[in-house]
Amino acid sequence: MRFSRLPLLWRVFAINATLLVIATLLLALTPVTVHASIAVVEGLDLAVALLVMLAANLVLLRHTIGPIDRLVDRMRTVDLLRPGQRFAARGGIEVTELTRTFNEMLDRLENERRESGRRALRAQEAERLRIARGLHDEVGQVLTGVLLQLDSLRETDSPNRAREIDETKHSVRQALEEVRRIARELRPEMLEHLGLVSALTELSRKFAEQSGVHVERSFPETLPPLSDEAEIAVYRVAQESLTNVARHSGAHHVELALEPGAGSVVLRIADDGRGLPERAASPNGHTGVRGMRERAVLVGGALAVKRSENGGVEIRLEVPAAGR
Repeated sequence: MRFSRLPLLWRVFAINATLLVIATLLLALTPVTVHASIAVVEGLDLAVALLVMLAANLVLLRHTIGPIDRLVDRMRTVDLLRPGQRFAARGGIEVTELTRTFNEMLDRLENERRESGRRALRAQEAERLRIARGLHDEVGQVLTGVLLQLDSLRETDSPNRAREIDETKHSVRQALEEVRRIARELRPEMLEHLGLVSALTELSRKFAEQSGVHVERSFPETLPPLSDEAEIAVYRVAQESLTNVARHSGAHHVELALEPGAGSVVLRIADDGRGLPERAASPNGHTGVRGMRERAVLVGGALAVKRSENGGVEIRLEVPAAGR
């Protein structure tokens, strides 16, 4: 291993140890000593003294440089999806200054990430709205016009083709319903017009109808007010969680709850499925879980993923109330 790649503690220790060994050899082998040739007892004394000095040097260096090594280790584990991680300034002046600078850098990174993420989410929701309106207003109107044309053809055409026209109308109606469903998923109008509880009720009803999984809802009569961004974050996390349940969990029962917190609102979704692998529940694991964590961070909230009481997965999202 190259000397420059050794940890700072061991580089400084090696330099000091080299100097001490050279000084000891000079003292032992040069005529400056009491005897021209070193005695055995004197040699042992020098060796013991050297070991004591080396040990003291190592202890003092570890006390001085150790905080830097610990800071470096913690720097490697910092995750911006878990904001608020700050390091206590312990050690000498250099270590304290380095820690303070790193904490300031974390502040800037978290603020910049939060603001850029909010802009990205606003742009994403605006694009969803544009696409949803395009599907509803343009594609939906075209398909509705096709249905009207088929109705007119059925009245004027021969009875032999009536069945074919009916089948075509059925396909067009299915396509129209699919367009409307996609538009609703892109931009939940119920969230905008009737509020979060109604939107989650409709979302869970549709989920239960399509997946066959029983959903138990628990919504209080009143909740602290949320900003528009926080409501969208709660809705999207619930949507992604239910999608994961349908695709991966094999669950038969899901609990969906909203609860008031201390100046916050808590969303809790728990299933009785097979659960997520440990790596999938980590911040850099499952893509859907990471996306939910990002949404939580961008609205000043926090998301936790753990094993539910029924053996499946429990998603817990807490977002601050408006004005907090």
